[in-house]
Amino acid sequence: MITVRVPSPLRSYTAGAAQVSASGRTLAELLGNLDRHHPGMRFRMIDEQERIRPHIRIFINQREVQALTEGLGASDEVHLICALSGG
Repeated sequence: MITVRVPSPLRSYTAGAAQVSASGRTLAELLGNLDRHHPGMRFRMIDEQERIRPHIRIFINQREVQALTEGLGASDEVHLICALSGG
């Protein structure tokens, strides 16, 4: 299982958990698995055209990724980051 770090704005989907586990060989598979266990979470990060939403950043280990086709290994850690806005 891959460790997924969840930002505060998405923790309502994980019952408040800052870290969850999910599986998948690609980022797309991982987000699908995450959504099966935490319904609605994927839609907050991925748009209808299967692109990462502009206010979301996803890192595999310490490398930012732009595509859902990015491969994952069992020891990887995925960080989900939500941009803050306001004034």
